[in-house]
Amino acid sequence: MENFTFQNPTRIIFGKDTEMQVGMETKQYADRVLLHYGGGSIKKSGLYERVVASLKKAGVDFIELSGVKPNPRLSLIKEGIELCRKHKIRFILAVGGGSVIDSAKAIAVGVPYEGDVWDFYLQKAVIKEALPVGVVLTIPAAGSETSPASVVTNDEGALKRDIGTDLIRPKFAILNPELTFTLPAYQTACGAADIIAHVMERYFTRVKHTDLTDRLCESTLRTVIKYTPLALQNPTDYAARAEIMWAGTVAHNDLLGTGRIGDWGSHMIEHEISGIYDVPHGAGLAVVFPAWMKYVYQEDVRVFARYAVRVWDVEADFEDPEKTALAGIERLKDFFHSIGLPVTLAELKVGTDRLEEMAAKCTQRGPVGNFKKLDKKDVYEIYRLASK
Repeated sequence: MENFTFQNPTRIIFGKDTEMQVGMETKQYADRVLLHYGGGSIKKSGLYERVVASLKKAGVDFIELSGVKPNPRLSLIKEGIELCRKHKIRFILAVGGGSVIDSAKAIAVGVPYEGDVWDFYLQKAVIKEALPVGVVLTIPAAGSETSPASVVTNDEGALKRDIGTDLIRPKFAILNPELTFTLPAYQTACGAADIIAHVMERYFTRVKHTDLTDRLCESTLRTVIKYTPLALQNPTDYAARAEIMWAGTVAHNDLLGTGRIGDWGSHMIEHEISGIYDVPHGAGLAVVFPAWMKYVYQEDVRVFARYAVRVWDVEADFEDPEKTALAGIERLKDFFHSIGLPVTLAELKVGTDRLEEMAAKCTQRGPVGNFKKLDKKDVYEIYRLASK
């Protein structure tokens, strides 16, 4: 096990009707906020009215910025930065899923910075301060509600890049599983794939003696695998939605990565797909992760065989652990198919004409991943495997 420091200060308010507490929570930080959200779904569901009523009751004024799209765009972030500066706003309230939260975090680091906020995403500048952010979560998937990360897409060049700093962990996150009842089935499935990927990025490590977090990762994976089909069968199953929502937070609040060195190669590989083709991140991960697994499993077959047995209940073949490992990969693909997700680039409706370009962009800052360091050629081969 590696040395580690764990601290996650985000206050979680979980359960039914908890969005009605947003005004009281926000009031602790500011009297005027930027209310940041996506399209019309929060208005159709009535969530917008409840949030606004709670803010007004607490005496919190707000300026609105809507229009966040999946794979949030730098252009809207820059608009938000100027809006905050103009109205002297010192707090960002994100109401939505990971894209809204990531966009809010980008605005938060951009407001006090004199340069171009994109500098942070290109690693040309170091984040030294950020406005505080609060969250009302509507989509369990990205885990951004408690994470120190933000991923955004630059409209120019279709580059999708990330930042990470504890300065952008939200101050509070309100999680009401009821808010996910109206999610479309495909969005629910994409969220499940995103959660699974966040756990597996941590699970597949070369670090030894990590039994506690191995078991925590396996339990979280099994929870998502069990409850996602139930939520798809009955979208208003509160118990199923609650299990998925909490799993999504635990998957990415850094607890499961303690004492480990995660991989994160699959995320970097997928970012090039969704950056260019604007596909849902979870759907892209459902395609990339099995291909990555097939490419790297021989680096440590033991880990993949253990994953197959403990997560997917594959019967261990003690004479042929490779057979066991490959069976686990196939069961992951079967699960993704069973919940309506693609597992190949063709199913994702992504062509193969830009594979070399994506591999070059993915590795332009050097090799990616830790389980196996992947250079441009490796990434290209993984894209090829994902095409089949």
